[in-house]
Amino acid sequence: MSRALILNATYEPLCVVATRRALVLTLSGKAELLASTGHAFHSERSSFAEPSVVRLSYYVKVPYQARIGLNRRAVFARDNHRCQYCGATAENIDHVVPRSKGGSHTWENVVASCRPCNMRKEDHLLADTTLSLRRLPAQPRPGSWVLVANGSMHPDWEPYLGGAASLSA
Repeated sequence: MSRALILNATYEPLCVVATRRALVLTLSGKAELLASTGHAFHSERSSFAEPSVVRLSYYVKVPYQARIGLNRRAVFARDNHRCQYCGATAENIDHVVPRSKGGSHTWENVVASCRPCNMRKEDHLLADTTLSLRRLPAQPRPGSWVLVANGSMHPDWEPYLGGAASLSA
């Protein structure tokens, strides 16, 4: 199923919805079509462009800043599904400073890892092993929630997401 990016009247990203929902918003006059996928929805007598990006006609107040929750899917998306120790395909998440040694469950302490590296590191600090991080873990940038929610980003969305093409700063 295709997805569409919904923008507020001020062009800030609000959410990602099914393209059918975005089409209903445009047909009812609640939103305007900014970009289409190149495909179309057909009825008996009409054809409508499948939306990729729509902007609401009115401003919607958002009471909080959207942020990404710390979970496996988000960590894998931030680390591009690659082990942060060796670069292989990641299968696990690992706490850089183990929780048993006082490490926290935060963005700055969790990385994606492959099974062999996770087994080699076990319950040790990095200094006690031969492993090293390829990139320091960090909290994802604002706006990158779209990548986690959708799994990928349509090229039409890039101008509206403020350079959130990757999750890390």
